Amino acid sequence: MLLRTFGWSFGITAAGLALAGVLWGGKGLAIVAILSVLEISLSFDNAVINAGILRKLNTFWQKMFLTVGVLIAVFGMRLVFPIIIVAITAKLSPWEAVRVAIDDHDRYEALVTGAHPAIAAFGGMFLLMIFLDFIFEEREITWLGWLEKPLARLGKLDMLSVVIALVALVIAATTVATGVPVHGGHGTIDKAETVLLSGVGGLITYLVVGGISGFFEERLEEDEDDDEDEDGEDGQAAEPAANGPTKAQVAGLAGKAAFFMFLYLEVIDASFSFDGVVGAFAISNDIFEIALGLGIGAMYIRSLTVFLVRKGTLDDYVYLEHGAHYAIGALAVILLVTIKYDVSEVITGLVGVVLIAASYWSSVVRNRRLGEGSQESDDDKTEVTTGV
Repeated sequence: MLLRTFGWSFGITAAGLALAGVLWGGKGLAIVAILSVLEISLSFDNAVINAGILRKLNTFWQKMFLTVGVLIAVFGMRLVFPIIIVAITAKLSPWEAVRVAIDDHDRYEALVTGAHPAIAAFGGMFLLMIFLDFIFEEREITWLGWLEKPLARLGKLDMLSVVIALVALVIAATTVATGVPVHGGHGTIDKAETVLLSGVGGLITYLVVGGISGFFEERLEEDEDDDEDEDGEDGQAAEPAANGPTKAQVAGLAGKAAFFMFLYLEVIDASFSFDGVVGAFAISNDIFEIALGLGIGAMYIRSLTVFLVRKGTLDDYVYLEHGAHYAIGALAVILLVTIKYDVSEVITGLVGVVLIAASYWSSVVRNRRLGEGSQESDDDKTEVTTGV
């Protein structure tokens, strides 16, 4: 299963590194390899979040995530997106932006870096909303119960997550967005208006895409309940949940619900890529080296997502999603901070890895405790039966 899931990633890695060696020599090969590792380390929590959504979709849309989704992630976000940002912020035509990216690496880097406050505000607000909606939702299983249970009770207040996100945006716009250093160290500039507009854009995008996907998902669940009720009225009892998942659950979401869930998944994936795209300029200012290196890393995130879904890892290690969402919250804060201050990619990556590792270990401990409790129960039953 490992080779089947990661086979494409291994193949593209070999082809990509070989291409880098041919085009740019040993130095270019090393840069592409480093960028690949950077992308993987920054986006591990992304794979966990993606897996939580992807397992809701049917086989067709899972394949779409691995084909069309890869093209969007690699070609769209790592190559086309920075060029579009440069074209908009520098008021250039797309063709002129491409020319700058190819012929004037230093200017291209400066333009992308100059657009970072807008990118960080948009991505930071989108990710912050994901975290807040998770932490304010009441759930049966909690990882940090002392924190999550009180917050879940607060979450019963309508639109609380939106209010908190807007407060965070205002604070960011009036603090870190003022006196932003200009690329190259030549003075500062006020980006408060840009940050406010971009942050509101990120919030609106989350509410629209997430709201539509949630609406169609609820509609689908209601239709399934109606079908079950009709079966019951015809004298055919519905399968009890204890006998296993229903046919609809096995098939996964389809139709409009799956389409908008897929869009939501792609926007999440794009938001995760913002820090990697901008941070890559610390290693190289060649757009094609960046696209190739980050693209290889993105392939592994895709493969890891599918691996988590097929192995049922999120069901076996129930705190992983909690750890990933805490990592999202941390990344959202880091993105907003980087509007003005430089934060090392090492710190960004380590925060996510540490939170994921902690949640994984907590899940292992929980499973051991439940296994021991089950074993003790079986032993007690055996003693009663044998009369010992």
